[in-house]
Amino acid sequence: MVNPTDTGNLVLIGMPGSGKSTVGVLLAKRLGLGFVDTDLLIQEEAGRTLQAIVDQDGYEALRRIEEQVLLKLDVEHKVISTGGSAVYSARAMEHLKANGTIVFLDIPLELVVERIGDHSMRGISRRPDQSLDALFEERFELYSRYADLTVQGEGLNQDQVCDAVVEGLLSGKR
Repeated sequence: MVNPTDTGNLVLIGMPGSGKSTVGVLLAKRLGLGFVDTDLLIQEEAGRTLQAIVDQDGYEALRRIEEQVLLKLDVEHKVISTGGSAVYSARAMEHLKANGTIVFLDIPLELVVERIGDHSMRGISRRPDQSLDALFEERFELYSRYADLTVQGEGLNQDQVCDAVVEGLLSGKR
């Protein structure tokens, strides 16, 4: 049986609106771990918002900065909320996986749309011609590939998602 606090870091991946930041804070409190939000680290590194990076330099610049931030991340026993595009960097994901358990917070596209509202202002890293539907499909494959544990979030509140993560870790489910 796995003790959730003995697995190194818990790394949360998923689409914007999947609850990575909100659930991450709750998990950190519940498990007595620290919390790191890599979107905030990216903004700190760049000195501007994610949306400003995308608007001024393009989505590829945001992905490059994100990869640099993730590769520099050297923490233990933390819950790490990653940006939705972290999975585009195999190097960064291997780095995160080396000292952690990757948890995919999976929600359907309809719920993503409902939660994020006007996605044009969310700093989402995507090609200018790419629809949210196409981005969702593309990323779903990557999230599934890297996940050690997948938690279905549809119909669950934040506390229930936390429960599902802890139960999944304890049971060794994938």
